[in-house]
Amino acid sequence: MRDPGLVAAPSTDAPTARVTFEYLAWATVWLLVGTTIGLIASIKLHWPEFLPFAWLSFGRVRPAHTNLVLLGWSSLVLVGLSLYVVSRTSRVPLWSPHLARIALWLWNLALLGGLVTLLAGVNRGPQEYREWVWPLAVILAAAVVMAGYVAYRTVAARTLPEVYVSNWYILGGFCYLPILYVTSYLPFYQTGLGNTVVQGYYMHNAMGMWFTQLALGVSYYAIPLLLGRPVYSYALGVLGFWTNLLFYPLIGAHHFIFSPEAWWLQSTAILFSVGMMVPVWSGTGNLLLTFKGGRGAVSRSYALPFFVTGLIGYGLASTQGTIEAFRSANIYWHFTNFTVGHSHATMYGFIAFIAWGAVYGLVPRLTGREPNPLAVGVHFWLALVGVLTYVISISVAGVLQGFAWVSGQSFIASVIAAEPMWLWRTIGGLLMVGSHVVFAANVWAMRPQRVIAPVPSPGGAVRIPA
Repeated sequence: MRDPGLVAAPSTDAPTARVTFEYLAWATVWLLVGTTIGLIASIKLHWPEFLPFAWLSFGRVRPAHTNLVLLGWSSLVLVGLSLYVVSRTSRVPLWSPHLARIALWLWNLALLGGLVTLLAGVNRGPQEYREWVWPLAVILAAAVVMAGYVAYRTVAARTLPEVYVSNWYILGGFCYLPILYVTSYLPFYQTGLGNTVVQGYYMHNAMGMWFTQLALGVSYYAIPLLLGRPVYSYALGVLGFWTNLLFYPLIGAHHFIFSPEAWWLQSTAILFSVGMMVPVWSGTGNLLLTFKGGRGAVSRSYALPFFVTGLIGYGLASTQGTIEAFRSANIYWHFTNFTVGHSHATMYGFIAFIAWGAVYGLVPRLTGREPNPLAVGVHFWLALVGVLTYVISISVAGVLQGFAWVSGQSFIASVIAAEPMWLWRTIGGLLMVGSHVVFAANVWAMRPQRVIAPVPSPGGAVRIPA
């Protein structure tokens, strides 16, 4: 049955609707391309002779996969949703959809250039998630600044005195990403251990100060809207925002425990990783408590189950990250496949599920068209079973690797121990890619069909999104 809370009716002005859908559509394209490449990388772990071409070697397809899913799918879908959210919570049309569209095309240009150069073997070396050469990084930075400026000007033009909590997170993400990006590309302190310190800072803050910020910002709008009730605690939302800003920037060094990095820096990262439980569980608890008494709404909705799964993924995966930071656990888990499982639990189990819930919950209000509920259910279960299969198998592989290393066995012994789990990793990946194909069909079903006439935004308190 179709969700009675998702009435297929236009709820925003036509230019905002069109540019938002364009962001989501291109994000879906990069999701399909990026995860197909990731599946190739997974197959190569247990079938090295698969597609034996230089351009498709593991060392090239792996960074192509990570950059496309992080900078292509995850970033574009969250930016598109965020532009819609700032418009709706500010009760004004999006400021300059034209500039937002220019940002989108610059973003796509950078992604295409990044795909070609990485597969061709042109990169900046072993600097995870920052392998793009600097001209492409400049293009992407320009796109981010343009999209962020559109979001800022939209909030600045709001018709309400309050800045809704969603916009705190969204504008916070757009403010921090340029700092993060400039820090990661300036060359004069990125030699030796300096590069290692910057690497930990960059890859972890990309997650916490960009993806998490935008995902929570979208959640604080979409979940109360779909449930028809205000967020459980506005104060907890603000607490989560400021404590995330306090603790997150200093935890990157926990990726390099027992490395030549300064011991005090490692200890600081561990301490602040523990502190991260404050924003994680204030945000997780706040949004889950918003569901209190709304069990019926969840059972009738095809969007809310994605949010519930994503929030549980946020709390559990972040707690896992804190446990992993301790030296006693790190010695067994880090630099093994366990970390790969953890990263997929966060980026897929948290970020992707939140994004999908928002797409299914908001796009029908945007375009006036709904997906087939049965197809949404197929997407949900393929994605959930797939990611659980992937994360569990690759985490077990990491545990086997870690115990082999600590016990002093040879490196090849650890490879032999982990290899059976890599087949299950690929099986999980196949299910995940299959779910993405279904998702793409659902996005196509929700495409704008007609010209959307502007509809005046309803009044009311900013605490209840409209």
